[in-house]
Amino acid sequence: MSSRIEMLKVVNDLPDEYKFSDEMIKESRDYFINGDHLTVLAIDADMVVGCASMSFIRMMPTFSHPTGIRAHLMNVYTRKECRRQGIARKMVELLIKETWEKGATEISLDATESGRPLYESLGFTDSEECMVLTRK
Repeated sequence: MSSRIEMLKVVNDLPDEYKFSDEMIKESRDYFINGDHLTVLAIDADMVVGCASMSFIRMMPTFSHPTGIRAHLMNVYTRKECRRQGIARKMVELLIKETWEKGATEISLDATESGRPLYESLGFTDSEECMVLTRK
């Protein structure tokens, strides 16, 4: 949880003292305990220096996705002082390998501009396949 909170503050340019809602904290903890996901942590000595998660979504199978298992890569984060050392790449590669072994046929993600070169180097491409409706 501490890595996720740190990552969300950095990615969303929030101040260190920012407080997330009780609902967000409660639901995030519940997801880590009960959600269908894989999470990896990069640890140096006793400090977490990176994290990455893959969330799994099971949908009705289609011709393109016969298992119905799709995944979404998220929360890829490396502390600023540890970046440019291949930590994020290694975490993502581990998650991709495990995701394919679980039978997923697609991995999606929402990339920041700074993360885009890593994902492109791993074979991710832009997609124009879907439309989204967001609850307001």
